[in-house]
Amino acid sequence: MTYLVAVLAAALGVAGVVHGEADDSPGLQVLGAALVVGAVVLAVRAARRERRALRRDR
Repeated sequence: MTYLVAVLAAALGVAGVVHGEADDSPGLQVLGAALVVGAVVLAVRAARRERRALRRDR
């Protein structure tokens, strides 16, 4: 579920960057880029948590 949220947030961020570029809006581009970075961080944290949980179960 977390990965799905991260992928959707990244897609929304990319769309924000593209629309910000088309509209020449630097604020929208920055928000879109921040959303993409946040989505990547969320996915990495989820992967680390999952890996840690698998190690504990051994």
